[in-house]
Amino acid sequence: MATTPLLPDSRTESDGSAVIRVLSYNIRSMRDDTGALARVISACAPDLVLLQEAPRFFRWRKKLARLASEAGLVTLSGGATAAGPALLCSLRATVERTEDVLLPLTPGLHRRGFATAVVRFGGARLGVLSCHLSLQKDERYEQGGMLLDRLAGMGVEHAVAGGDLNDSPDGRTFRRLAGSLTDCWAAAPWGGEHTSTPAEPRKRIDALFVTGGVEVLGCGVPLGHPGVTGTDLRAATDHLPVLAALRVPAA
Repeated sequence: MATTPLLPDSRTESDGSAVIRVLSYNIRSMRDDTGALARVISACAPDLVLLQEAPRFFRWRKKLARLASEAGLVTLSGGATAAGPALLCSLRATVERTEDVLLPLTPGLHRRGFATAVVRFGGARLGVLSCHLSLQKDERYEQGGMLLDRLAGMGVEHAVAGGDLNDSPDGRTFRRLAGSLTDCWAAAPWGGEHTSTPAEPRKRIDALFVTGGVEVLGCGVPLGHPGVTGTDLRAATDHLPVLAALRVPAA
């Protein structure tokens, strides 16, 4: 596997701004190789992890806490209480508040939700939202609007949102989000682009977005990143992760 240029390390700047690493990852309810999953997450050294398809049933809290511990992180919010999306964070984060949001249920379709939080890194204050949008195009488009509304209502100037969109960059919902937010891959492509499937990635359906004022230093699938192996990426789950380095201004 080719060597990928290194992303900046996490740090707090002298002006109070913060450089942080954010990882988005669909983990398929931890039904695959959880050791490989934890190794991938740990190697990316994230400050925040936006999970989709976190465990939702029997002993789901214990399973999520175990994954966080093995990756050197702690559970922040979400899981069954958000219908699948969840948030993990490093001890570097100071947590202001969390909220799990269940979206309107369309009869016959899977329940969806958002895991959200407001955190601080040094002098930087950041809203965070993890999502897993619908497979049904009209419902997905409405959920995209709800995501934008939720970010606008969090009472923060800067935010990061991401997850499994079930939509590609030319899709209506993806374009709706990219029209109001910055698509991190498009702003500063790094590593690999496509996230599905791990064995033969051809589609970019997982993404990270930021609000204005957040600088994207690099974003993409961490192919060739130190400690991230192709074997682990294929064994961990049925999606590839998206890793971004962001500079968040001081509040």
